[in-house]
Amino acid sequence: MKIRWMIGVLAMFFVLVVSPVHAGSIKINGSTTVLPIAQKVAEAYMKEYPEVSISISGGGSGNGIKALIDGTTDVANSSRFIRDAEVKMSVERGAYPVPFAVAYDCIVPVVHPANTVTDLTLDQLKAIYMGEVKNWKAVGGPDAPVVVISRDTSSGTYEVWDEKVMRKQRVFPGALLQASSGAVTQAVSRNRNAIGYLGIGYLDSSVKALTVNGIPGNEETTLSGKFPIARPLFMFTRGWPEGDTLHFINYVLNPHKGQKFVREAGYVPLF
Repeated sequence: MKIRWMIGVLAMFFVLVVSPVHAGSIKINGSTTVLPIAQKVAEAYMKEYPEVSISISGGGSGNGIKALIDGTTDVANSSRFIRDAEVKMSVERGAYPVPFAVAYDCIVPVVHPANTVTDLTLDQLKAIYMGEVKNWKAVGGPDAPVVVISRDTSSGTYEVWDEKVMRKQRVFPGALLQASSGAVTQAVSRNRNAIGYLGIGYLDSSVKALTVNGIPGNEETTLSGKFPIARPLFMFTRGWPEGDTLHFINYVLNPHKGQKFVREAGYVPLF
């Protein structure tokens, strides 16, 4: 069955009205997973509309949504959906957060290229991250200790991993927490015994992607719903977007403009 996350959100694309762009600026903050998409789209947008300046920072989905609530960013990148408590807090401060799904992604477990393991089940991943599997030999790998790399709790990627892999069981205290997807890539690429997890846009030759339950994480398995750790990626605005922000969101969602950069960034476009 094909994924049909947030049909109402996707439908927003068809009712957005393009507004003229005036000289101004847009601030974007949040998820390091969505960051490569935002950077590529913003670069193309500013070339087409040089009168608009866009500044982008990472820091995690939670931090981006907090900045949106505080009114210090125009757009919050998030690799998870906003929590009820965050919506409540935002409304209390005078603005309803509006979600826009901008891409699809899947979270892929990764190991050092020298590791002989190629596939893990969801149960094996859960056991590794709970600290129950301490040696790679237990899952068909080398006789070596498992070094667990995880994202910090402000990360939307962590929250999706927590929901779909850990199933609300806690990652064991011995895991090494990283503040960004780039930091996970570096940590795994430098340690032959490490395991981590990344959105597909961050996969490169410095790490080895594992299949999960025998299924590779790619565009086809993400859209079909076969890959078990998949998700939509979001941009949130503080209330219904207007002016430059509205024009930028339209650009991101345009199949012939922003969406082509989603694929260039390594993620799965909406259309």
